[in-house]
Amino acid sequence: MTTAHGIQSAAWLLIALPLLSAGVLLVAGRRADKWAHVVGAAVPVVLFGYAVMLFFSVKGEGNREINLHLYSWIPVAGFKVDAGLLIDPLSMVFVLLITGVGSLIHIYAVGYMAHDEGRRRFFGYFNYFIAVMLLLVLANSYLALYVGWEGVGLASYLLISFYYSRNIAATAGNKAFFANRVGDVGLSIAIMIMFAYVGSTSYADVLYGDTQLTKGVATAIGFMLLLGACGKSGQFPLQTWLPDAMEGPTPVSALIHAATMVTAGVYLIARSAPVFDVSQAARTAVVVVGAITLLYGCVCGCGQDDLKRVLAYSTVSQIGYMFLAVGLGPGVYAIGIIHLVGHGFFKAALFLSAGSVMHAMNDRIDMRRFGGLFRVMPITYGVFVCGYLAIIGFPLATGFWTKDKIIEAALDKGGTSGWVLGVVALAGAGLTAFYMTRALVMTFHGERRWEDDVHPHEASRSMTYPMIALGVLSLVGGYLLIFGGGLQHWLTPSVGPSVEEGVHTVSTLVLTAITLVVVALGVLGGWVAFGRKPVPISQPVGVSPVTTAARRNIYADAFNEMVLQRPGQWLSRALVYFDNRGVDGAVTGLAAGFGGGSARLKRTQTGFVRSYALSMLGGTIAVVAVLLAVRFQ
Repeated sequence: MTTAHGIQSAAWLLIALPLLSAGVLLVAGRRADKWAHVVGAAVPVVLFGYAVMLFFSVKGEGNREINLHLYSWIPVAGFKVDAGLLIDPLSMVFVLLITGVGSLIHIYAVGYMAHDEGRRRFFGYFNYFIAVMLLLVLANSYLALYVGWEGVGLASYLLISFYYSRNIAATAGNKAFFANRVGDVGLSIAIMIMFAYVGSTSYADVLYGDTQLTKGVATAIGFMLLLGACGKSGQFPLQTWLPDAMEGPTPVSALIHAATMVTAGVYLIARSAPVFDVSQAARTAVVVVGAITLLYGCVCGCGQDDLKRVLAYSTVSQIGYMFLAVGLGPGVYAIGIIHLVGHGFFKAALFLSAGSVMHAMNDRIDMRRFGGLFRVMPITYGVFVCGYLAIIGFPLATGFWTKDKIIEAALDKGGTSGWVLGVVALAGAGLTAFYMTRALVMTFHGERRWEDDVHPHEASRSMTYPMIALGVLSLVGGYLLIFGGGLQHWLTPSVGPSVEEGVHTVSTLVLTAITLVVVALGVLGGWVAFGRKPVPISQPVGVSPVTTAARRNIYADAFNEMVLQRPGQWLSRALVYFDNRGVDGAVTGLAAGFGGGSARLKRTQTGFVRSYALSMLGGTIAVVAVLLAVRFQ
């Protein structure tokens, strides 16, 4: 056995090791409190080291694809499913992102959760999250992916509602759980259609097998996969759970938004590229969802005062960019994945620096109560600026190389739809620059607005070092992803060839200039609106309807409550009333009738002979009277 083959055959450890550590941490009890954080943080670091070795072993293979059979999972007569792992360029990108960024977030969490009584439970959930996300991206069939998909949903519920004694956290966890269940119905239906039509759920059979999917079947599968992706990635119309997920500890927010859960929907669509290539309708739906969510997240982000919620809405918007890219079809799938990886760098940096601010401000996160923090928290400020420059697409930062390529690909689509999508993407870039400038200015610049009991300071080294590493990646990550067509060419075996550099219908230089002008206007608008005048500590009176709508997430929660929750409540109440008054009423009424009748009938049983004689006499008279009436009729 060669060294490369030995490394590849041990890939199951990527899932088994964090599952084992999660089990140990969750059942060990309080005696593990002293070392639980060490084990919890060490496991993803070990996984990342192994993932790097696995990456180079796969890189040396001719087709860069290893299908690792583990065991026969469901050996039923007409339904056979083998448990196995697919190690290919697409899965390896996600493995490196999950373990690499995940390791930094775990190390950060050691300091962030240092004084939390539930730290052992937290790291148990955190390791479990890593395990099921790795199962999701390494599975070689849709059914195995579904196991990881549901595992991620459970992990997110446990972590979002980690502080379950607080009603708002418990409600946020339930909201995320229920929204994801809606999307999961779509994925499960898609899997059923695959088995009914293809007779298998493995990628090899469904995507590349002898049974060619017709346009109708591909459309049905594509729409159901899209529904699943919308639920997991917080896309329209299932996007409202994602901002509420901020109720979990900040490392949870960073892991969900940067490296794990919300990227699963993009992975699902990219992995299913052959299905969407057959159905133009399904691809169009993905593009529409991405464009709507892109603008939705930007508009809502402009109206939030909670720093973590601003970043959450920016995630909604950035995932919308990724959906837009993968929905554009052949040649653009890799561009969406490139932005996903770059987003993992700068969004983790932003969330961890926001967590540092929250940690220093006694768990306060309202930007109206900040201001002037760059003087007392220079490291956190520097990391936030790195993430800020990357997300707005500042020249040479990571977002400049990744997000701008999506705008370019949208315009290159041509026709009216191409221009509409390009304008939407450009508008999103300007709005992103506006609300991120607003967040930067309100948090770190201006006069100090914090209360007397707050003494902001830099966090411990276990928190600052991961932040610095992610800040650097936010600035230089684009070079690693783009130059030489590196990641695009690497992903070719999984998602097909990408559009070639230099072949565009729109001049790259002109488009870059236009994008930079739009971004500059957004930055200028944010600075003029919030950097040149005092920030109001309380909610200003008489704000515009647009601002009110942005603060209330464009009434998406109100709409869901009116259209989905209220009718469901009314239906439930009507069914309960029918059950109580109709079904139960008929049963209890019949029983009451027999009971009442028997109670009255037993009164005739007195035990006195004279009463019975009188009854017999009465009966005799009645019989004689009837006979006489019949006789003389």
